[in-house]
Amino acid sequence: MKAPQYICALLIGAALHAPVRASDLMEIYREAQEQDALFSAARHAHAAAQERLPQGRAGLLPTVSLAFVRRRQWIEIGGGSAVGIGVGATIRPSDVVIDNQSLTITATQPIFRMENFAVYEQSKLQVAQADSQFIIAAQDLILRVAQAYFDILVAEVNLEAAQAQLKAIGEQLEQAKRNFQVGTATIVDTHEAQARFDFIHSQEIAARNDLEIRKRGLQQIIGRMPDYLRRPTEDTSDLLTLKYQTMQEWITVAEQNNLAFKVQQAVYEIAKQDVERAKAGHYPTVDLVAIYSDQKGVGGTITGLPRDLTSKEIGVQVSFPIFQGFAAQSRVREALATQEKVFQDLSNTRRNNVLQVSQQYLNVTNGMAQVKALKQALISTQSQVDSTKLGQEVGVRTEVDVLNAQQLFYTARRDLAQARYNFVMSRLRLKAEAGELDEEDVREINNVLLR
Repeated sequence: MKAPQYICALLIGAALHAPVRASDLMEIYREAQEQDALFSAARHAHAAAQERLPQGRAGLLPTVSLAFVRRRQWIEIGGGSAVGIGVGATIRPSDVVIDNQSLTITATQPIFRMENFAVYEQSKLQVAQADSQFIIAAQDLILRVAQAYFDILVAEVNLEAAQAQLKAIGEQLEQAKRNFQVGTATIVDTHEAQARFDFIHSQEIAARNDLEIRKRGLQQIIGRMPDYLRRPTEDTSDLLTLKYQTMQEWITVAEQNNLAFKVQQAVYEIAKQDVERAKAGHYPTVDLVAIYSDQKGVGGTITGLPRDLTSKEIGVQVSFPIFQGFAAQSRVREALATQEKVFQDLSNTRRNNVLQVSQQYLNVTNGMAQVKALKQALISTQSQVDSTKLGQEVGVRTEVDVLNAQQLFYTARRDLAQARYNFVMSRLRLKAEAGELDEEDVREINNVLLR
């Protein structure tokens, strides 16, 4: 999907109203699009960045300014002549009042301004950078929602495992006490069961606390406490396949589509344009200038006889920078050093991208194997619990053996749930590193987990 189309889809999705009661992963994601403060901030930052393009284009378009002045002058004329009746009589000349006004319209069309060209190119790069950053924010929202959702489910599994184990050990404790009372077991079995019961009870308290903490993590994203989350099925076999089979294929795709790398590429291109802007200090500027001026009351201050003037001008204005105190040369050196620094950052981003893709690919492939192994381990530990209980009944197994078997079973069940959710998250992160994570992946996982 092209970036502009993807961004439009995200903006439309974010405008949808969240459901009153969230249930599955997709509904939580929809609600997060509306309520998450980080994603909302990214959406507004993206909207603000779109204005860089018209601002950059403005330097290539004409500018028109209008100036209007209206004023009144009182001119006092000094001296006088001897006129009038009688000896020594004089008459003081009258003061002159002049009303003048001027209207000036100036239009300027840049013809050659190297700096303006560079600014326009930068504005296009900044918009492309903002597009990539917004998609990164959308992918980050998917990862944060999925992680918070699965963290709650894992915490629920841990709590349920602790409660089930506490109940089972409680039953074993009561049985050990009865067996001790009738003399068929020693006090050691009772103490062993009591110790296990107390230990699991402490784990149950910790699991309950962890569940509350995980719920508040999701609350930060959707703005409310999640009251109910649908539990997924245990069949994730449809997710045990990848779009690309080898690590090198994923690395190749990531080198082309990774959004963090695209952002850094845009930063590098912007730095190159900064060099051009700095070099523009050595170039002349050429503008087409047109001026219309309409003035009334001109010259009255000197002659006392104001006149009306109208003038029209059009011409080419050329300005040559000759010497600026070596400032232009310094700015060029600064821009070149910054460009080299950004280039090294770009190289580091490329290497880090390869590392992250490799790590997530290994997490996914190893996660597949771990899920399969833990499924078999769960079956095996269940058989072990059943056989150990049977052995206890016939006297070949002890109370401690039963407790140990139950411990292994609940540990395997907890580890399987954790491995399944870790695998799903690694799969999402791998697609994010490859630049291919979008809403369809959320829908796919939601359909598989909740079918």
